[in-house]
Amino acid sequence: MPPARPLCPIDVLRAVPRRYPVPALPASEDEARQAAPAAALAFAIEHARAAMAQQAAPPPALQALFIDALARMIRDALRPEGGDPAVQALVLRHHVPCVREHAALAAQADRDRRAIRSAVDAVAHPAKPRPEAPQPQRQALERLHALASSGAWQALAADVRGLLDAPVAWQQPGIGAGLQRILDAPALQRLQRLDALASDAAVRRHQGLQARQGPAAGTHAAAAHGADTRRRGAVAEAQAAPALQALVDRLNTTAPASARYRAVGSLLVPGRLAAHAERAKTEWDLAVLRQAPPVGDAPAWELCLLVEVKASADAATSDFPRLLRGLALLAGADAAAALPFASRQGELQLRGASLRALAAEADLHRAVLYCCDGPADPAPRLLSAASRMQLLSAPQSLAFAGRVADGQPADLQALVPLWRQLLASPRFEQVLRQYPTLCQVRALMVHVDDLSAAVGAGTDPARQ
Repeated sequence: MPPARPLCPIDVLRAVPRRYPVPALPASEDEARQAAPAAALAFAIEHARAAMAQQAAPPPALQALFIDALARMIRDALRPEGGDPAVQALVLRHHVPCVREHAALAAQADRDRRAIRSAVDAVAHPAKPRPEAPQPQRQALERLHALASSGAWQALAADVRGLLDAPVAWQQPGIGAGLQRILDAPALQRLQRLDALASDAAVRRHQGLQARQGPAAGTHAAAAHGADTRRRGAVAEAQAAPALQALVDRLNTTAPASARYRAVGSLLVPGRLAAHAERAKTEWDLAVLRQAPPVGDAPAWELCLLVEVKASADAATSDFPRLLRGLALLAGADAAAALPFASRQGELQLRGASLRALAAEADLHRAVLYCCDGPADPAPRLLSAASRMQLLSAPQSLAFAGRVADGQPADLQALVPLWRQLLASPRFEQVLRQYPTLCQVRALMVHVDDLSAAVGAGTDPARQ
């Protein structure tokens, strides 16, 4: 019997079931019109993309379908009960000046607080010795520090102004100038304005909508949520790593001794490639390498497969543009060089030619695998969350939503320019391609249990 042909990763991965099905689009325009707005939008967008791919203009009926479905989606998002608080907050910021101003001030409030507290510490920190200062002056400075620490910005400004206006001879040099710097600081003025706006009814409603979206950035709750997300990611990766090791073990049953495989984790792209990452993936959760001829005395490896671990199919879809940009980074490697990649298993020399070959692989199934430990969604979404928000946050959608929110007549024709932008603007390219992207990601995704089962059992493809 002739020796078995050496296995490669795709030989084994081809047999892994895909339990994350690609959702089907409505079968016709009539069916799309009766479907939920997201399904109707996905149908219109995909059929328009397909027409343009054939150098044809999208039929006018698709424009009407798109506009009607988008208007329905906007109205659904604005419903007081069951609507979308993120969209409602966006509409408020777009249409109510004081809400927009409050949101802008809140975005830099942490930086402003640090600046003012630092300025107050410079003149009023309790640790500063002031043995020669009279008791009333020491108490006044202690109060300033307490007001800054508690965020009482209106009272702080009033006290600083009172101290500057009082006929007081400060014994320590620089205190008067320091107080003047606090009072004149734009940061203090912005914090006072932020406090003043907080009592506005529209601002309070906006804050309530934001609270419904989850913990605010920088809060203890947000930090706890982030820690929980990282923990769940670590658990999922820990489950995927043994499955990938089992894959490597399977490959090595037919691999020659000079081309053995190995699995590594947390593969970091070296700085010379990652310097211009521009939101590209620069760390890969797991990877399969194949032994290559050494570089001098150092072992060298070829990159065969990149694996990303995600908690859900939706998370993988959101991650996909970063993944593609990460592959583009690898394509910039010097084919004649070996590059040092850090990993959980230590530094590894990877052949640049293998990086370029993997990045240039036309069939992504041979280069990338998404692993997931979450259940399949019984009703997969046809319109990605990112595409939905990009459409809803477009100026035309916000203008339409503002009129709806105010109870005014809203003309569907106001949404026509957005359809034209979708077809022509590079900003909407990912939206236009969102359904093929969804199909591609679902085809690249396997459940960890299915991967483990496939690499641990079955007939070797090389012997079939």
